[in-house]
Amino acid sequence: MGIEYLHTMVRVADLDKSIAFYELLGLKERRRHESENGRFTLVFMSPPDQTDGGADVELTYNWDGDEGLPSDSRHFGHLAYRVDNIYELCQHLMDNGVTINRPPRDGHMAFVRSPDNVSVELLQRGDNLPPQEPWASMGNTGHW
Repeated sequence: MGIEYLHTMVRVADLDKSIAFYELLGLKERRRHESENGRFTLVFMSPPDQTDGGADVELTYNWDGDEGLPSDSRHFGHLAYRVDNIYELCQHLMDNGVTINRPPRDGHMAFVRSPDNVSVELLQRGDNLPPQEPWASMGNTGHW
């Protein structure tokens, strides 16, 4: 008996804001499912070069709202992505209004939050980058 990882599902309160956030990370919409009867939309996003479906984030949007949506979605942990240059991506995110909750002081790891409080870990591909300002002296903001 085999097992295959498919995706991580997160509930979102504003589909457009959430798609925009994941696009800032570099993810692309792979497919979308709209259910008129179920009154929900599923949007599957992944890095553009990962076409096997093994790195998908499923954004689940309930058309009539979701009273059960937790105010802090940390109960599942976090999403993690390996990136080519953590400093460049963190600067891109900051330039677009995203708070860097745990800056990449070590040139290796950072954490940010999606509009729905989903914690996203960013990890530098390969060796750590040399410490660089403003990251090296930047403090944490909030929690991740």
